Parts: sequence; structure tokens; C-alpha cells
Amino acid sequence: MNVEKYGAGSIVVSDYDPNWPALFAQERKRIEQALGAFALAIEHVGSTAVPGLPSKPIIDLLVGVRSLEEARQRCINPLEALGYVYMPEYASWIPGELFFRKGPPGPWTHHLHMMEQSHPNWDARLVFRDYLRAHGEAARAYADIKRALAASSKDDIEAYRTGKDGFVRETTAKARAWRAAARDQ
Repeated sequence: MNVEKYGAGSIVVSDYDPNWPALFAQERKRIEQALGAFALAIEHVGSTAVPGLPSKPIIDLLVGVRSLEEARQRCINPLEALGYVYMPEYASWIPGELFFRKGPPGPWTHHLHMMEQSHPNWDARLVFRDYLRAHGEAARAYADIKRALAASSKDDIEAYRTGKDGFVRETTAKARAWRAAARDQ
């Protein structure tokens, strides 16, 4: 997929900002008010949700809905009223979700991923986040990969994202095994 270049220049991976959880909580309240019962859950995901993890300074929100089709009909306008821009062209890259971003025309401040909670990516994003929160060595390895990719990718966000895919897949598999083992105890 040919996605536009990154925001307003080169990809920057910033040191962890302890304000990120508060920014998420603030945005979560706004989304809850705008979507009401359509939002079944709103989770902080992505690197800004992992204490100590360097990240692009973009708050990733994962919004669970009962039906993606219903969300397409009823949730786009309320989110646009909050400053989110619906990006339908991303559907081929991230099937099974509605993707929005917010902020100046790059760099963006928020990404919102809306999907049905039954979608496999719902669980994958949460278990990946939780594993990195619990395993500092994995978070540090991810930070090293992200910084190297930001340096080598310059403004090519697709190269940056795809460069992380192997680590994310492997770590998600470890995270699922970790969670299963914890349940068995």
C-alpha cells in the first residue's frame, strides 16, 4: 500500500512522556461523551501506553464497537466533530477497522482504531501492550528497533511500520503464551 509520507518531516521517536496516560484519559472522556453506548471499550494501546517506552508522540486509542458497519454509519460524524479525520484509504492496510487521526496535518497527536472486540487484532493489541508493560527487556528491544527504523526510514512511515512487523508478531506470540501460562497457574 502506498501511504503518504510521515507528517511534517522525518519520523521522530521521542523519549517516554509521563503525560501520555493523562492525555489518553482526557481523550477517552471526550470520545465516551461523543459516542455514548456505541463505544463498548476504549483502550490506550501502542507505545505511548507502555511506561518508559520511547514512541512517536501519538496517542493510540483502540475503540471497541459491536458492529463495524453500524460504527461506519453512526460514529464517523461524532468523531469528526472532535477533530478526528476518518481515513478510509487505510482499510486495505488495516482491514476490519476504521482508522482516524487527529492533529495538524502532520505530525498528528492521536490515532484512533475502531474495531469489533471479536476481531483478532483487538486481543493482539492488548496482549502485546500488556506483555511490554510486564517485560522491560522486550520493551527495551522494541525501543531499539523503533529508534533504528526511525533513523533509517526518514519519512517513509510504511517502511517504519513494516520494519516492526516481525518483532510485533514474535512478541505477540510470546505474549499469548505468557498470558495462557498465567491463566493456568
